[in-house]
Amino acid sequence: MLPAAPPFLTDRTVTGRRRWLGWLAASALAAGPVRAQRAGGLSLRFSHVVADETPKGLAVLRFKSLVEQRSDGRIQVQVYPGGQLYGDHNEMQALQLGAVEMLAPSLSKFGRIGFPEFELFDLPFLFERVADVRRVTQGPLGQRLLKSLSRHGMTGLGCFDNGFKQMSANRPLREPADFVGLRMRIQASQVIAAQMRALGALPVSLPFSETRQALASGVVDGTENPLSNFWTQGIHEVQSDLSLTEHGYLGYAVVVNPRFWLSLAPADRDLLAQALAEALAYGNQIADAQNAQALAALRRDGQTRIHALSALQRSRLRQAVEPVHQALAQRLGQPWMAALRDALKQAAAG
Repeated sequence: MLPAAPPFLTDRTVTGRRRWLGWLAASALAAGPVRAQRAGGLSLRFSHVVADETPKGLAVLRFKSLVEQRSDGRIQVQVYPGGQLYGDHNEMQALQLGAVEMLAPSLSKFGRIGFPEFELFDLPFLFERVADVRRVTQGPLGQRLLKSLSRHGMTGLGCFDNGFKQMSANRPLREPADFVGLRMRIQASQVIAAQMRALGALPVSLPFSETRQALASGVVDGTENPLSNFWTQGIHEVQSDLSLTEHGYLGYAVVVNPRFWLSLAPADRDLLAQALAEALAYGNQIADAQNAQALAALRRDGQTRIHALSALQRSRLRQAVEPVHQALAQRLGQPWMAALRDALKQAAAG
């Protein structure tokens, strides 16, 4: 078991970061290079930052259930939801150092650690249907992206999602002018930051676990989230207005520590891979239902005003953020954009 986190983890200076990395490395070494080995079997830690009852949380719990059932309890999956073990700012480093075995970060998080191509999925108003996105992430382009993660000490195993994101604040957000001057909480993504600036808002990058409190205290004015996250995190209690923009997509990649993965017997790797594939399919199945249920719950609760957008309002928002697409094309280069366009065409044809 890892020692308690020391107080200097809150120090964001260069010195504090070095001390934190040293502490994390020591913790990982204390746990052993393959901490999952235990008497008579294996255990692995699966850390994520959302609630158990979200589509991501439920998919991870399904993975745990399948693995433990099919291994007759020989393989145990310890799930740490809600950032209990690691949060947005340190989970990737924890995986790379072996302090945790599995994660399910949002695709946005990979951009800041050297994979800007993952930010393709952050482009606003790129996808018309969630089904098309899933065909892209599960197709050749998605597999290419997952394989690229090996460059930085991660093994990509699969993708799943939580559908489209909506905008919230303490006023309706239906036109570009409605965003002007708002401090909007975002994930750490250059594309999402550019999206907010294009709308006239100020992007503020914060860990997901800190978002509700930041909204309640006025540190930020609004945010973007799928409906299930908006409901399960209690964001409706601190935001008066929810606008159904469906402007962006929230997807996740499941990654595993490569030393742990390669240390497993082939039969155990196959068992985990099959269980994960079924759990991710389950997560995708329930994502749409969970978001629909969250919208119904929000309507019943009545604390938040819900605003549907007209086709003209969506068109004006789409036009306002078009420069974001152009900027990413310049940053990534045309080959990536061409690969994405081809994947979208194949997805639409399918």
